[in-house]
Amino acid sequence: MTQPSKPKLIFINRYFYPDHSATSQMLSDLAFGLAKLDNRQSIHIVTSRQRYDDAAARLPAYEVIQDVHVHRIATTRFGRQNLLGRAIDYLSFYAASFITLIKLTQAGDTLIAKTDPPLISVVAALVSTIKRAHLVNWLQDLFPEVAAELGVKLARGLPYSLLKTIRNKTLHHAEMNIAIGELMAERLRREGIPSHKITVIHNWADGEQLKPVPHEQNPLRTEWGLQGKFVVGYSGNLGRSHDFSTILDAAQALKQREDIVFLLIGGGAQLPRVQQECREKGLSNVMFKPYQPREKLSESLSVADVHLISLKPELESLIVPSKFYGVLAVGRPVIFIGDKQGELAKIIQKQNSGQIVEQNDYSQLITAINSQYASEVDVSEIRQLFEQSFSKTRAIREFSDVFELNN
Repeated sequence: MTQPSKPKLIFINRYFYPDHSATSQMLSDLAFGLAKLDNRQSIHIVTSRQRYDDAAARLPAYEVIQDVHVHRIATTRFGRQNLLGRAIDYLSFYAASFITLIKLTQAGDTLIAKTDPPLISVVAALVSTIKRAHLVNWLQDLFPEVAAELGVKLARGLPYSLLKTIRNKTLHHAEMNIAIGELMAERLRREGIPSHKITVIHNWADGEQLKPVPHEQNPLRTEWGLQGKFVVGYSGNLGRSHDFSTILDAAQALKQREDIVFLLIGGGAQLPRVQQECREKGLSNVMFKPYQPREKLSESLSVADVHLISLKPELESLIVPSKFYGVLAVGRPVIFIGDKQGELAKIIQKQNSGQIVEQNDYSQLITAINSQYASEVDVSEIRQLFEQSFSKTRAIREFSDVFELNN
């Protein structure tokens, strides 16, 4: 007699391990963690064959990694450098993922739609209806609101209203919508999504992988010539949702301070502009490094004495910068540049894990840097705050509870 197949948890996201995208790293953490936690469900990922940092990559079409089934679909490969090419990549992902999900999904399975590409929840909602499956939306951001705030022309007027209406229908259709912050959850309620269909699960970092590395034991401090320096770090995506003018203004004001170095690790849409501005202003106190391999993240994040995190105020409740959790994991304080009433600002104030400065107030940023310079940082205390609130173990348990409700 044939045994019935186990119900599947099927995640849909454009990128999946291994790459430099923080959200896909969290997806791999969650998928592998769930596979170890409970064998009553099989874990599947529907993703592209590309890497976040390499559109030309051709990862295997199918493989099993740590008991997780990874289904990689063929899409166009224009990459992230221009909006038209990215839109075409999105469309090809929508079409290919629909076909794959129709073949893969059975009644009683749970589809978990992330938000890359935007509105992939529409495809997941359609498949869940056809196949009588459950739908959960895992919202890393809210589209089209983010696009509108960033000035994307198509996210205005009638197209904006239409896209938001379609998005909201998928939120109503879902059995649960996972927001990554309290402000995002409140925004969903204002959109008319019932409270019983909303839960908050904060993003996290892998505390098993990320650990504090003392400066004297950190080879990158030597390799990058940072011995004896006070390092003001920024690590991750230099995207359009982040403010760098305040940072560069502070760097210019402090460029005569040979003991203070600004270290920017990562890449993104704003990187060329930021590099060009540093050249024009002669900011030799700003150092750039590319994304570091995941196995070196403890060292690269621990290089800094304090980390900068920014978010444009108009994007509050739409995005929560995920780099925050990795910084706490290595026991470093943060200086948040943005809305003092924002999601991260409230967490930082509550946990006493750093300082908040307003966007465009570079003098306030300089004061915060000098304050951190003069302070003794209790690395173990910050690490303990991380383990209490933003650990991978906590997140896996909370996600597992959500998925149990659907089975």
